[in-house]
Amino acid sequence: MDKRKKGIDKYNEIFGDHLNTFTETDPDLMLILKDFIFGEVFFIGNIDDRLRELITIAVLTTNSTLPQLKAHIGAALNIEVTPIEIKEAIYQCTPFIGFPKVLNAVAISNEVFSDRGIKLPLQSQKQIEDNERFKKGVEIQFPIYGDAIKKNLEKLPEDQRECIPRFLTELCFGDFYTRSGIEIKVRELLILCVLCTLGGCETQIKSHVVGNLKVGNSRETIISAITHCLPYVGFPRMLNAINIIKDIKIQ
Repeated sequence: MDKRKKGIDKYNEIFGDHLNTFTETDPDLMLILKDFIFGEVFFIGNIDDRLRELITIAVLTTNSTLPQLKAHIGAALNIEVTPIEIKEAIYQCTPFIGFPKVLNAVAISNEVFSDRGIKLPLQSQKQIEDNERFKKGVEIQFPIYGDAIKKNLEKLPEDQRECIPRFLTELCFGDFYTRSGIEIKVRELLILCVLCTLGGCETQIKSHVVGNLKVGNSRETIISAITHCLPYVGFPRMLNAINIIKDIKIQ
């Protein structure tokens, strides 16, 4: 099957009867898009379509490209990604892109869910008590990262050396990694894709490649995920991430 036929079939499978006005106004660009994303990129690597859509949702949340995010949240629901998985993928972006972008993405997800008759709020995925944030965060952080994050923060101004590492442990690991809904392997993969999307995060990419390997994501899976980001982030950021990934090994 040629990429044109594969692209049309995959696009229709994922988006169903979703109307895209660009097909009428900019048919050449849309043909290139469908051929490349849905006829080629979707068939590269070892990740399934459900994970691809979660990655896309995280990347579009990071870029704050909300019209496309709305379309892909609908697409994810079409292929049986659960509302909880979608919300958790968006929530997981918070420590890396900040609350405002995440709230904008959450608002879009709520619109789609409302249109689909999905009742809000969704079931809470919180698994810990508020006074356990640091303790439970450390229990996840240390086996994956050891002292690496702490060492990266040693050069902070003296009055920040206690609070910033604590914030990181409590917020990133205590508030988000401890949640149910998606497993830690998926969370780590989404975070790596977020860092690739942001650009300028070489140190953090190195750290999270190691984190991905430690939680059980294979190098093939990691590279497949970053390759899937290409149509949404462009070649420079994707290639920068790939060049970091290829040389990293677990010590």
